[in-house]
Amino acid sequence: MSEFLEIVRERRSANKFIKDIKIPREDFNEIFRELSLAPSAFNLQHAKYYIVEDEELKNKVYEASFKQYKIKTASAVIIVTGDKNAYLSADKIYEGSMLLGMIDKTEYQIMIDSIHNLYTGWGEEFKHDEAIRNASLSSMLFMLLAKNKEWDTCPMIYFEKEKISKLLNIPENEVPALMITIGKMDKSSNKIRGYRKPTTEFVKYF
Repeated sequence: MSEFLEIVRERRSANKFIKDIKIPREDFNEIFRELSLAPSAFNLQHAKYYIVEDEELKNKVYEASFKQYKIKTASAVIIVTGDKNAYLSADKIYEGSMLLGMIDKTEYQIMIDSIHNLYTGWGEEFKHDEAIRNASLSSMLFMLLAKNKEWDTCPMIYFEKEKISKLLNIPENEVPALMITIGKMDKSSNKIRGYRKPTTEFVKYF
């Protein structure tokens, strides 16, 4: 079995963490360096990460997340947002490609105009959905990269988005897509992995 498959199969959503374990900042830095390679629509890199390690602030996040115990025991709580205005940075993102000669000025302008027309033309619902989609793509890779560093995670959606946004001063253009708790799993809380559908129930070939 490849190392990648081992990571995929060993990743579990942790129900409880071992308290008082600090994640080295270098572990986070290494994870985020690799995470910069995550896919995103038009390479706009919509996802942003808010890492809560401070205990006092973590308690406020706990209160705004319906007092879920895993938040109390996690080494850190991460809010992943998607930027609805990511398209406004397209010029900066593609400028490097133009300066390196990968695209010419005409191709650059066509790309920028196409991105702007798509996001403005399809409206606020599209911008919101794109923020969620791209933050979710990034989040899955984050959890795999964390497991590769031997940290356990749990994706969560049960929290009051407006309260969390206010607590962390999240700008209005960013949509809180996901909460991820991270730390060392308390294996005493482990259960047998839940039922997984056979591939015939969720795959169709045409």
